[in-house]
Amino acid sequence: MTSETKLDLREIVSHFQLEGQLLDIIPYGTGHINDTYAGRFQTTRGVARYVHQRLNRNVFREPEKVMENIERVTRYARERITAAGGDPQRETLTLVPAQDGQSFYRTPEGDTWRTFLFIHGVRTYDKVEDVRHVYSAANAYGKFQRLLSGLPGKRLHETIPNFHHTRKRFEAFVHAWERDARNRAGSVKTEIDFILKRQDDASVVVDMLAQGQLPERVTHNDTKLNNVLIDEQTGEGICVIDLDTVMPGSALYDLGDLVRTAAITALEDEPDLAKVSLDLEMFDRLAHGYLDATRDTLTPVEIDHLAFGAKLITFEQAIRFLDDYLSGDVYYKIHRQHHNLDRARTQIKMVAEMEQKMDHMMTIVNQYR
Repeated sequence: MTSETKLDLREIVSHFQLEGQLLDIIPYGTGHINDTYAGRFQTTRGVARYVHQRLNRNVFREPEKVMENIERVTRYARERITAAGGDPQRETLTLVPAQDGQSFYRTPEGDTWRTFLFIHGVRTYDKVEDVRHVYSAANAYGKFQRLLSGLPGKRLHETIPNFHHTRKRFEAFVHAWERDARNRAGSVKTEIDFILKRQDDASVVVDMLAQGQLPERVTHNDTKLNNVLIDEQTGEGICVIDLDTVMPGSALYDLGDLVRTAAITALEDEPDLAKVSLDLEMFDRLAHGYLDATRDTLTPVEIDHLAFGAKLITFEQAIRFLDDYLSGDVYYKIHRQHHNLDRARTQIKMVAEMEQKMDHMMTIVNQYR
């Protein structure tokens, strides 16, 4: 970092209720949305560490609503964890107030910053290194779901409106296809036809939510493996992080996105589709871990649709990648030509795999229900 950047960061953290003297502050983590830093402070009791983040204003247009959600969720989680005899400073994120008592600091330029206590003795994994961590991550998300099942008060804000409204995602895709801004539709007819043939799937969950057949829950909505802190000693999932997209949704979305990202045998942008498959052993670990935490919370209808939820979220992501490709790669960052098309094809291959293996997936779910 330049000295100017260091000066800016020192000024930023001075607006939070932090004790001690700042020793250093460095970039931290592998996130692609917000800017994240780890700061060390010398106190009379030793060195204290904190995580400082600047929210991406292009993604989160109303950051105060994001922070209100996080305040409510973490406060309630602390109450539940404490009542159960747990350690709230390790099992949920802890916001450090700004000097004015708010949960965030707004700079004169309009940037929103927040600070969390640093959780020690844990790490995150961008890819599966130990199959036990797959169970642990799914179990942590299930506990998170169960923990927040009784959240009192008004409905949480939708921090990204219609984030998992698959029908609206499908309609946006159709618009991009018809518009064909980059004259690419002719070369991806196979992929377009695959999506069009499954348009009825796009409405299933949103319709069931609207009709009350599925309960609306507090959901995480970004359930990647690396959004769970894994204890370095026990290998257990200790804390769910990255709460910016915590908002109303369906439990199907959370397990579904974890299956999409953790039960695939290749990277999501793998150009060689022969390497792409659904790993049923991984799906088994995910379903087992999630249901061990939620089987007494979820309704029978939710459990009946967990495998379908994995297919739906993968289908939704295929729609989004192909939409962006047809639109000229305007949303997702690309690192090579046809990058979004590779991503879309990988998701399409996974949807096809799930359709072929759906009976087996349901058998696994029923084994743990």
